Amino acid sequence: MQRDKDTRQVAKVVKMIPFWGKEEGKVKAQVWDVGDGRGPERPRGESWALPSPALQLCQLKLQRRQQENIARNTPTSGSFSQVATAGSILRQSLQVAVHLAVCTANMSFAGSSVVSGVKTARKAIEFGKTHVVRPKGRHQATVVWLHGLGDNGASWSQLLETLPLPNIKWICPTAPTRPIALFGGFPSTAWFDVEDLSEDGPDDLEGLDASAAHVAYLLSTEPSDIKLAVGGFSMGAATALYSATCHSLGKYGNGNPYPANLSAVVGLSGWLPCSKTLKSKMEEMKASNSGAGSLPVLLCHGKVDDVVLYKFGEKSSQALRSCGFQDVTFKSYNTLGHYTVPEEMDEVCAWLTSKLGL
Repeated sequence: MQRDKDTRQVAKVVKMIPFWGKEEGKVKAQVWDVGDGRGPERPRGESWALPSPALQLCQLKLQRRQQENIARNTPTSGSFSQVATAGSILRQSLQVAVHLAVCTANMSFAGSSVVSGVKTARKAIEFGKTHVVRPKGRHQATVVWLHGLGDNGASWSQLLETLPLPNIKWICPTAPTRPIALFGGFPSTAWFDVEDLSEDGPDDLEGLDASAAHVAYLLSTEPSDIKLAVGGFSMGAATALYSATCHSLGKYGNGNPYPANLSAVVGLSGWLPCSKTLKSKMEEMKASNSGAGSLPVLLCHGKVDDVVLYKFGEKSSQALRSCGFQDVTFKSYNTLGHYTVPEEMDEVCAWLTSKLGL
């Protein structure tokens, strides 16, 4: 029996599909027609091939192209795995993004969720699945690694597993799914809400505190003789740097004590959040001779990053130094955009080996 297509609502979903063969190392973003759930899923419209490994944020300008792309059934709205009807796409006049996973194997956001036990004053924050990479050698250090906006812990765990760091245990959590102001309220995995990927945007202190507390919670069960560190990419790097300031102050932004004893912090293609509200607190930290000077921080940033601009990474390193962080290493890469490359990861490996005494 033929169904009347006018009586059902056809949904669109952006899927990430790995390329193999000649295109290995890339992923494809493609719109699929998932219909009303009663028929087979079918690919529709155009697709893009984009570089991976990366957590590249490809900003798609709507304006005139929005109408043209919708007419061709190409994806113009939502983070991948986020379903939207054609009508809702038409109503969205905002910048949208396709976030690429770091590896090409597991592109799904599916999986069970866990609750970290971290609570804010208003609600419980539900975090996604945590992926753990066990050390191949003697366990000497544990690093919580935080993904970027729209990604998940699984993608980074696959990359970190390949690094020549046999004595490190990697913990890769997945951020909560929440409405994001940058996407006009569209939900995405994120460590905190963000309106602008820069130091000038408004700060979500509550979200930052909750995510920093989740990091501390994940590290709280590690043996006392294990060195602890936190790192991340993009928004994950911002959260890692916020954790560094909490560690040095000895408290979160809300005043509650920060319990984790960090030995190193790594931030790739990120920025220092809450610079306006933290400035006075960090000056207080500097005056009180806190532990800021002894905490090593590595920042890496590409000079052609058009998502989190290079200047914000550079300013972040300067701000940390001016507030008492004496062991800050800033590495720049002339041709690097908003993704990672082997040269950068080699730098991370060498730095962690040195600072953690591996």
